[in-house]
Order: sequence, then structure tokens, then C-alpha cells
Amino acid sequence: MATTPNRNAKILIADPLNDRGASILKEGGLQTDTRPGLKEDELCAIVGEYEGLIVRSATKVTAKVISAAKKMKLIGRAGVGIDNVDLKAAKAAGITVMNTPFGNVTSAAEQAIAMLFAVARNVARADKEMKAGLWNKKGLTGVELSQKTLGIIGLGKVGAIVANVAKALEMKVLVYDPFVTDAKAKEMGVAKSDLDPLLKESDFVTIHAPMTPETKNLLNAAKLKLMKKSARLVNDARGGIVNEADLCAALKDGTIACAALDVFEKEPLPPDSPLRAVENLVLTPHLGASTHEAQERVAEDIAKQFVEFFRDGVVRNAVK
Repeated sequence: MATTPNRNAKILIADPLNDRGASILKEGGLQTDTRPGLKEDELCAIVGEYEGLIVRSATKVTAKVISAAKKMKLIGRAGVGIDNVDLKAAKAAGITVMNTPFGNVTSAAEQAIAMLFAVARNVARADKEMKAGLWNKKGLTGVELSQKTLGIIGLGKVGAIVANVAKALEMKVLVYDPFVTDAKAKEMGVAKSDLDPLLKESDFVTIHAPMTPETKNLLNAAKLKLMKKSARLVNDARGGIVNEADLCAALKDGTIACAALDVFEKEPLPPDSPLRAVENLVLTPHLGASTHEAQERVAEDIAKQFVEFFRDGVVRNAVK
């Protein structure tokens, strides 16, 4: 896919981008301004000057922002998820939206694996109790992952890495993903499953699906009740796939044993969120892509894509 080049385009970098990413943009001949932390009205006041906009997860590219972006040709998300960009408004305005789907794959998978171990071995609670002066060894007895069943919801690139690690730990892997063929599952050494059987059979469940109308509240009270009382749930995919109110209730009444969330329906997580008061719930502040390596890769990837778009007229990793 190609578009008309614009070698002198002005690019607004609205969230922090590392030095290498900024250098690639400048070396490609693009003019850049870095203005992180702008509120919606502040962004609206200046965005009309720019042909390109680069964001991470903090800046919200709303319909109001897009309406003010009269010259905008390209919005780039340095990361995978594009929940913070109003795609419908962008499409109506004729603006191309790109993401960087590969830069943080390893980091996201490793975060999920870290959270699986954390919920299996009570890592967060042990740390908290130790720092409070306790030595509650018997009360912190965990479970092994080895020889257990892991249910993976979404077998994309991240889910595939998690599956490979699970197999190395001698776990049985069940996968729910309507887009995975029998041949692909066989090649990876995993077993395909419908969602309900996966939830019933799994000792651990981890989510690696995108947020879509089909996956919103995918795990609600009814689905959580299908799980074993000893089951542990991890979500570092997207907030809203697990219904937070239903999860709180399920954890408090013993429907499931433990859970870990890296993503939330509203981010940052509000100070008064009921999730903060649930003892058997591990919380991390959306750290899936928060490694030095991932930050470097996504910044460099989006910068290269912007140069290709404006200098050469090439469209890569456009979000449909």
C-alpha cells in the first residue's frame, strides 16, 4: 500500500519517545516537536499544525482531537493496542493509523509468565508480609506450574511464547482462539478448546486477546464460576476483557483462588478502585511493554514507519 509522499511533514510526538526513535525521524527529514503530557484541550489547540502524530498509551486521541487535526495524515501508536485512538473518527477523516505490533511481544509474554509464577507462589503477599516483620512460611505455601493445565485465551505472538514456556515447564496447554487452525495447534503442540471446557479444566488461565466487542467482559461472573476453586487467572492483555466487579466478587467468595491484573478498564487505576482491597489479587500498573528493550524497539519501529510513509509513500502496519 502506498500514499503520496510529504518529505517536509511536521510530526507531533505527544508521548515520550526514546532518543533513537527521535533521531530516525530527523534523519528521515521530518520536522518534530515533542510535547508530552498535553491535556485534550491543549492538544486540540496545536494539533492542527501537524501532518503526523505519535503517541504511546497516555495520550488519548479522541474524536475531538481528530476533528482539530485538519492537516493530519498519519497517527502512529508506539505499541500494539490502539484503544486510545478513536479509529472510527480517524477513518472518517481519512487519517491512516499505524501501530507497532512486534516490538513488545517478548516483554508482554514475559510479564504474563512472571505473573503466573507470582500467583502460584504468593510472591507479592510474601514480600508485603516480610517487610511488615512477619515470617508466615506455612501461610504462603504455593503450587507448582509443572504438570498443571494452562488455558490460553488468544494464541497470537504473545500467547505463542507463553505456550512454549508452559510446555517447557511440562504443563498441558489448552487454547481458545477461533482463528487458530487445527494444523497450527498441532504444530505448536497445544490442544484447541472451546472457552467453557478450557475454563473448567485449567489450573491457570492467561489472556492474550485484543479488546473487541466480542471479548469485552468475556470473563464475567458466569464464566468465572466455571473455573476450579483452585484456579488462578492472569490478564495482561487488555482491561475490560475480565469484568472487574465480577472478578472482585469471585476472589472474595472463593470462586477462584487468585488472580493477577496488569491492565484495567480505566487507567490509571482509580485510587478508590475496589480491586485495591482484594487480598488474593496481584496488581501491576500496565507493565507488559515496560522493559528497556521493548521501549527501544517500538520507538524505532514507529519512527521508521513514519519515515517510510512521509518520505517514500509506504504504508506499513496500518490498523484497519
